Amino acid sequence: MSINTGYPEAYVAYLAEYYGSRDYFECHEIMEEFWKENPESEFTSCWLVLIRISVCLYHARRGNWKGAVKLMGKAAREADPQLFDRLGVDGSSLSARLRQVSLDWSDPGAVYDDIELPITDERLLRAARRRCAELGYAWGIRGVDVGDEVIHRHLTRDRSDVVAARAESFERKALSRRIPEPGSRP
Repeated sequence: MSINTGYPEAYVAYLAEYYGSRDYFECHEIMEEFWKENPESEFTSCWLVLIRISVCLYHARRGNWKGAVKLMGKAAREADPQLFDRLGVDGSSLSARLRQVSLDWSDPGAVYDDIELPITDERLLRAARRRCAELGYAWGIRGVDVGDEVIHRHLTRDRSDVVAARAESFERKALSRRIPEPGSRP
């Protein structure tokens, strides 16, 4: 927890990247790590929604509208306005915005645009802006050309641990389908 804000440092870091670098893959990484390290948090559903929002933006920016719309709809359904209010964000406005974006992006002529998070807590906003400046970013510039490295971040990251974990999970599932239950006939 940040002493100055009462919010987790990872949350402040997420917001700094979200509004500074607009590197949504990095936002996802920050919040996913925090979520995994804090499975008992009362805000788990909020952390997951923030992860989904950044993944949606990442997909939409790359032209994967189908994936972005599906995940944005899920984020909209899961966003708990009261919990987000407690995290310094206008939860009702956020929920409505996610629903609207999901509808807008369902249109075949959809155009990508960043989504603004309605931060209401001035302490949180100041902390995130300060962190953003420390990282060397300007706060809140929309529509900036972030470049191919950011747009296609997943192609440049070493994700071998994720790939290995997915392969292991696939193997376990495949093995469980092949092994007959005790006492059953093959």
